[in-house]
Amino acid sequence: MDKDMKIRMLQTIYAAVLADNVLQLGREGVLERVTERKRSDQLATGSMKAARFGIEKVEDVFAGLYEIFGCSPWEVDRREDGLTAETTSCMLCSFAKNMGAESPCRIHCLDPMEGMVKGLEPDAGFYVRETLWDGSKCRIDVECS
Repeated sequence: MDKDMKIRMLQTIYAAVLADNVLQLGREGVLERVTERKRSDQLATGSMKAARFGIEKVEDVFAGLYEIFGCSPWEVDRREDGLTAETTSCMLCSFAKNMGAESPCRIHCLDPMEGMVKGLEPDAGFYVRETLWDGSKCRIDVECS
């Protein structure tokens, strides 16, 4: 097995483990509470995580996470006041739906991204307009001053 195939396999296994995590937390009735607690952690450690992943610019949060985790290929449209990021596929969301889990979007995707965005730009607005869980795409608007 070549290196690229191994990396893709590990990315797929990781997404499946995260989907199973959401399934188990949902079954135990603690997903919402754990998500809120982790959200605080994500916002507090966002700059550290961005640095650890080598992410230096807000727009690189989306491309950088795809490069590492291979879950959602984001398209980023930079604007004068920020950016819009969209994707029409997500391995994690697909696995969670197939398992009958609840939405993994906040706990494993959106909150970590928001933490990194705000870690890089503390005053940035992070607005989730749509997710693949309920819609046809994920769309996030980031407003920077």
